[in-house]
Amino acid sequence: MPERMGTLIVTGGSRGIGAAISRLAAARGYSVAVNYHSNNSSADALVQEIRSRGGQAAAIQADIGNEGDILRLFESSDRTLGPLSALVNNAAITGGFARVDSVDACMLERLMAVNVSGAILCAREAVRRLSTKHGGRGSAMVNISSRAAQLGSLGEWVHYAMTKGAIDTLTVGLAREVASEGMRVNAVAPGLVDTGLHAAAGEPGRVARLIPAVPMGRAGTPEEIAEGVLWLLSPAASFVTGSMLAMGGGR
Repeated sequence: MPERMGTLIVTGGSRGIGAAISRLAAARGYSVAVNYHSNNSSADALVQEIRSRGGQAAAIQADIGNEGDILRLFESSDRTLGPLSALVNNAAITGGFARVDSVDACMLERLMAVNVSGAILCAREAVRRLSTKHGGRGSAMVNISSRAAQLGSLGEWVHYAMTKGAIDTLTVGLAREVASEGMRVNAVAPGLVDTGLHAAAGEPGRVARLIPAVPMGRAGTPEEIAEGVLWLLSPAASFVTGSMLAMGGGR
């Protein structure tokens, strides 16, 4: 068995990239708090899979767009799995496909609540537990951004890309804010990755449509993204903070 690494919270950790991160983190010795919003069957199945392989995990329901739920997530994780050691800010929604001239205000409010406000509130709770300023032992945090923040995603989801630009700013600013407090903050920016996100947004064939724009000629896998995340959490990245690791096959 690998050395125990403490407790890792993965927001949106039950499906897609989040699930791959949860699996790999458990294999590397983390006790994983698998956060989910509504699909408890996927979260429970993932937790059982991790446990069957000798890992430790717990499924914790929380809406990352709600501050009260975020507080409960962190408190439940502390109580169930032990003191926090690291955070992966992964939970996000796309808001569906729309041009800017067709966006809906209610959708934007929810998008900002989950992707931006939720991310910074989760970061706040992590800093309160991990920063040496607050009596913590220091650690690392990884935010999941997107290549969309640089590419813009015109005609599809500029609104989503905008929220990922905010994640990039959060990463750089917070990294500098807590660098002297034993904490590292980085981001992974996936490009085209073959997950259920595309079908959930309304276009199951989106991956195949966009592959020709990827210089490597293929989509990435959730497992490849998870490797980048776990590297940034690891001691191997001990002098890396405030960085965005682009994982887009050259796109």
